[in-house]
Amino acid sequence: MAILTGLVAIAAFFATAHSKPVEPPSVANAKTSLTLIYQNNLNASDDKNHVGALILDAVPRAGATAACAALNEKLLPKATLQKYKSDFVRALSYQDFAEYSKADQGYYIDDGIVVVEDRLVFPADYASNRPLPVLCTQSANNGMASATAVGGSEISVTSGGNTFVGFRNQKSFRFLGIPYADTPQRFKYSNLYSKKGQTIQATAYGSQCAQGGSGSEDCLFLNIETPYIPKAGSKQNLRPVMFWIHGGGFTGGSGADALSYGGNLASREDIVVVNINYRLSTLGFLAIPGTDIKGNYGIADQIVALDWVIANIASFGGDPKQITINGESAGAGSVRTLLGSPQAIGKYQAAIAMSNLGGGVDLGLNGDYGTTYSSYYTIDQSYAVAGQKIFTSAGCNSSQVSSQISCLEKVPALQLVGLSTVARYVVQDGKYVNTPNLILSTRNASTAHVPVIFGVTADDGASFSTYPKTPVTTLSQGLQVALGINSTWAQRIIDSKLFPLYDSGNFTLDTFNVSQRVAQDKTFRCVDQSTVYSGTVSGAFEKAYFYQFERTINGYDPNNLGGPKDNNPNNPYFRFHGADMPWVFGTISTLRDANDLYSVQLASGYFASFVKSGQPNPDPEYLRVRGYEKTIEGVRRAGPWNQVRGENGPIRFLDYPGSKQNFQDTEQCAWLGYGLDYYLKGGK
Repeated sequence: MAILTGLVAIAAFFATAHSKPVEPPSVANAKTSLTLIYQNNLNASDDKNHVGALILDAVPRAGATAACAALNEKLLPKATLQKYKSDFVRALSYQDFAEYSKADQGYYIDDGIVVVEDRLVFPADYASNRPLPVLCTQSANNGMASATAVGGSEISVTSGGNTFVGFRNQKSFRFLGIPYADTPQRFKYSNLYSKKGQTIQATAYGSQCAQGGSGSEDCLFLNIETPYIPKAGSKQNLRPVMFWIHGGGFTGGSGADALSYGGNLASREDIVVVNINYRLSTLGFLAIPGTDIKGNYGIADQIVALDWVIANIASFGGDPKQITINGESAGAGSVRTLLGSPQAIGKYQAAIAMSNLGGGVDLGLNGDYGTTYSSYYTIDQSYAVAGQKIFTSAGCNSSQVSSQISCLEKVPALQLVGLSTVARYVVQDGKYVNTPNLILSTRNASTAHVPVIFGVTADDGASFSTYPKTPVTTLSQGLQVALGINSTWAQRIIDSKLFPLYDSGNFTLDTFNVSQRVAQDKTFRCVDQSTVYSGTVSGAFEKAYFYQFERTINGYDPNNLGGPKDNNPNNPYFRFHGADMPWVFGTISTLRDANDLYSVQLASGYFASFVKSGQPNPDPEYLRVRGYEKTIEGVRRAGPWNQVRGENGPIRFLDYPGSKQNFQDTEQCAWLGYGLDYYLKGGK
């Protein structure tokens, strides 16, 4: 089962060949750095009312026109600056605040100089030929994730012995479909991309990894969105990096998901965003005892992608020593795995896990879907669950395992990942994963000692409960249908009195609300609250923060329950699994009210601040300089997002303005087998 089936919006086209014997465009960073400024308010419907510009390194006046022309642009007209003066005052004041350039010393523009002193000033005397940075027009004005290269927008960057041809859109420089590894061999671990002297066309997404009837085994690509490209060879002014790992139950998903498009964060928060693909399903996770097929190929791919980023991201404006890994759902499970992987520790400086899954008592289900994301099978256990069934379904029925493997290696990729049983389990392979779960009982060498954020949506569990197709007449009946449990366990839940029924006038909906609350606690809340509490008390984590999203749109909705009545977010509705991504990436496309926009601005600012500094509270002066007034107001009204300190948390409820709350349902979590001290007791 893919967690985000029906949620992931993957780009409509993929390029399968990226290395071409063509000459790179003449536009490059050999002589200057390039900064793309765009005052992004995250309101996509308002993009048409804003323009950006390009800032180039200082040159004498005589060279300014040619510097812009080399980018197929012109010196920025004074009239444009005046028309969009508020945007440019904020954007250029930020350049001064960040010490990238001195706004009060001026920039060359068309027929003059502009100076920023809390307003735009155009000095009458601009005859000086002293070197000044240059402001150029920025004519690529499609800011969507689907934006493609238009004439004159391409740019080449050289790194690691290869040249990458990307392009700019309205909001960032984009390098898509970069191969970070050689084409992987089936059931072999991937290696860093080894070709040299290549011109790699990085202007379209690479193929997604094989899944659901589409994709390829040649799929190990990553995408970069950056606001800044340094001059070739320079390591100055590098930006923090968010390294995104997509979800999808380890069976689906792609780094080309429009919900995790990084251009908005790149422009609004001045960070670099990297999205990756990794092998999925049986191709990414098959493990067979007594053989060299030890599983975790998808996890190993993620680490190879990290290695590529560390080696190359400085050429694209990112700081290889300031990387935050971030993922949602199975991506959060990946982050949790990397927090304890000896092959990954030291390659990132902070981590975010959004709606990570786990499992407490199994409620008599003979297994719990969420458990394996936080507790890892041995290779034998994984094989017992999936291995032989895969061979049988594929028609590989020899009595010898070696012959079965040879047979499986010949099965077409899409057929293999489409079988009724697939491998999707992180396993204890001894190299990438060597513990049964993340060790949080002590500060230890097996767990990365870095700042972390964990959190949930308010109703992740509603996405993993079955809404009754016909009305139910008892709570026990509703629990059995929604959770797939027997009457004994349903009665135990009722007898606990920990999940009371509230009367809304719709009894079936009321029973579902009880069920989804159980699912929320059992699969999401309890494991993640326990994780940050244990990691804080023991000192395993440097520091930890926790959140709950109270405002969302859409998400994984297999029951087709929809949004709030009258599309009014003040009415009751479910905050589904996966619906947090537009708030983190600033990719919301529909606004129901003003607070939708303000909450997106606030939430994305929190997460970006964590990427920049290892804590989520934005610098007040940064917000003032950038003119983010509604974020300033939201931060003031909600107060600081405090670290988890003990049994009360706290939690940041994310909304506009949001609030500080204590850990939720701690008594329920203890009953479900995932008390706050679960990991302090060694995960038992």
